[in-house]
Amino acid sequence: MRVLLVRHGQSEWNATRRLQGQADISLSELGRAQARALRPVIAEIGPCRSVSSDLARVRETADQIGAVEPRFDSGLRENDLGDWTGRDIDDIQAEDAAAFQGWRAGTATPPGGETWAAFSNRASAVIEAERATPCDNLLVVCHGGVVRALLQHYLGLPPAHIIPVAPASLTAFQLSDDKPARLELFNYRPDELDFAAPD
Repeated sequence: MRVLLVRHGQSEWNATRRLQGQADISLSELGRAQARALRPVIAEIGPCRSVSSDLARVRETADQIGAVEPRFDSGLRENDLGDWTGRDIDDIQAEDAAAFQGWRAGTATPPGGETWAAFSNRASAVIEAERATPCDNLLVVCHGGVVRALLQHYLGLPPAHIIPVAPASLTAFQLSDDKPARLELFNYRPDELDFAAPD
């Protein structure tokens, strides 16, 4: 099974550098355009089915990229950031840069938030459930943290070794019952490269 991971397009809070976690924030106009640019790529691949986070920014992205009748699953929600939800990234870094970097590396938990291990287990459980039904190309529309958590779970790539996942980008890896998982594509965007994506 090939797992096609699409991060949602830019949200209204991404645009102002506010952390979202599980806050239900919509896409910005730019985010909708970013997602639409990925639509022909997804159509060419031809996913056999789709599963998506149930939060608004991801549901909108699934619609814009042409996901066919996605199943919405709260297990694919972003990491719960507790007290950091809605806060400005620069303010958090100014307050406690080490805590922020630890969270980005998957080694620290925001105050009142979800541990990285619990988050990773939650997200990977969705993929494991999908593996029970054969599918060549499974489309998973989700969040940047989910992409990083799944890359760690299946490929052993720690979050500290992964740059932020670009909005409306495609990452793909191959799962096999008898071979190690293999990364096929990371952070692909059809219109531009993005080495400075927002969290």
